Amino acid sequence: MGKTIIGKCAVLCTAIGFITLLIAFTTPNWIETDGTLERPKLVKIGLWQVCFQGPQDMKHFFESTRSYGCFWVFEDLYYDIFETFNIKMPSSFIAAQFFFTLSMTLLFISGGLATLFTCCSQHHNKYQLLLQATGSILLLAGVCEMIAIKIFVTEDKAYYWLPDWEHNVLSWSFILAAISCVFTTLAGVLFFADARRHRITLIQIIQQRHYTPSTTI
Repeated sequence: MGKTIIGKCAVLCTAIGFITLLIAFTTPNWIETDGTLERPKLVKIGLWQVCFQGPQDMKHFFESTRSYGCFWVFEDLYYDIFETFNIKMPSSFIAAQFFFTLSMTLLFISGGLATLFTCCSQHHNKYQLLLQATGSILLLAGVCEMIAIKIFVTEDKAYYWLPDWEHNVLSWSFILAAISCVFTTLAGVLFFADARRHRITLIQIIQQRHYTPSTTI
């Protein structure tokens, strides 16, 4: 038997959730300058990268210490520049990094299980367990994404702790993360719905076999 429409939609939602979070996770366009400043100190920042446009580390006095381009958020230079503006990375931002990393890991696992689901026969004795396990991991990943998004928006105030915060806005990487949260949660629900349908089908088959009258010659 082939996969049901519910199962196919669950796999599609899993793929969309995984791809959108992967792009969001690896790009620095979570918060960007709105373009109204001629020389913004901060160009954009993501979970793991921050991009500057010429702010100078005040511990040095040479033009060469001005910073352009993108850097890993945990580099010493990052902290030196932000120390100039008396700004520290809030603990809530680190918490958002943690929950997005956890959800990314769970999506890697559920992606493998969803691939296994496409190859597994409905007659396999572990098919029901596969559906429930995949759905559970996806729902857990969706919950982690919800928590991370809430922390990123409400606890960090999204951008109030950054330089020139009044000119910073949420950007497309954050939007992709929100889209991933929706599709990941939906995929988990669909896998559970397919698991329930499969269980009902098995019960009906067992009952039909049990009540089918035997024929005698």
